[in-house]
Amino acid sequence: MITVKVGGVPEHFNLAWHLAIESGMFAQKDIQIDWVDVPGGTGAMCKALRNDELDLAIALTEGVVSDIMQGNPSKIVQFYVNSPLRWGIFVNAKSNINTINEMQGHKYAISRYKSGSHLMAFVNASNNNLQINDDTDFEVVGNLDGARKALAENSAQLFMWEKFTTKPYVDNGEFKMIGECSTPWPCFVVTATENFIAQHEKVLNEILSIVNLSCLILKNNSKAPAMIAERYAIKENDAMLWFKELEYAYHPEMNEQQWDSILGKLLQFGIINRKPDLSEFCYEKNIELV
Repeated sequence: MITVKVGGVPEHFNLAWHLAIESGMFAQKDIQIDWVDVPGGTGAMCKALRNDELDLAIALTEGVVSDIMQGNPSKIVQFYVNSPLRWGIFVNAKSNINTINEMQGHKYAISRYKSGSHLMAFVNASNNNLQINDDTDFEVVGNLDGARKALAENSAQLFMWEKFTTKPYVDNGEFKMIGECSTPWPCFVVTATENFIAQHEKVLNEILSIVNLSCLILKNNSKAPAMIAERYAIKENDAMLWFKELEYAYHPEMNEQQWDSILGKLLQFGIINRKPDLSEFCYEKNIELV
């Protein structure tokens, strides 16, 4: 049996992985998945991939592309979630900031530089004609708990994180949400180190087949919203809304035209400084040339 280290955020998006592990779908193929919760998000996962602490990661599209272009020896092997990520924009409940137009000049709490919380600040700024100084407008806080502390102590005033994961802190009166910003691209990708691809290509393809089947089974499970609400402390109405909008990828093939559009948007928002060839960041065997 081969052991594979897989990392992802401890959020509802990754329930399909956990269900596949718990039901023995991987074990039936002599694969042991050592799942690692990474509350620090995509920036932390990219660092773990670089350090061979993970073989695979389920991370945000924008952060992975950016980090691979900066030398991360990994490749995107497929999309995981095709639907966009709905980022909430949060402030402390006692803040006098109430609208997106009032964000200018305030500091963002981010998990890490080049993480989703960092990069999506630029997307939101571009959408709303806001200016950001990359040297002074960010406070690195590590994760959601770090952001809660930073907003409470006013060392940062703004925080962007997945809406439904963070909404319980709105419901309990700790945060208020002043707006949303959705990614204009599929939000999550599965990424593997080049070493793992080279040494275990057959295992990689088996893993992708299993998780895609698990996603399909979950999406067709009428009890899924209740399960999500129970496991992730999300109100069931919120879980139903998120689950209705959720679109898993279901298959490993990635479309060249779709990537061309995504790269154009990443370039537009300043997340990358050039459009790379697909071979630079994608597992080429899963690219459909159209």
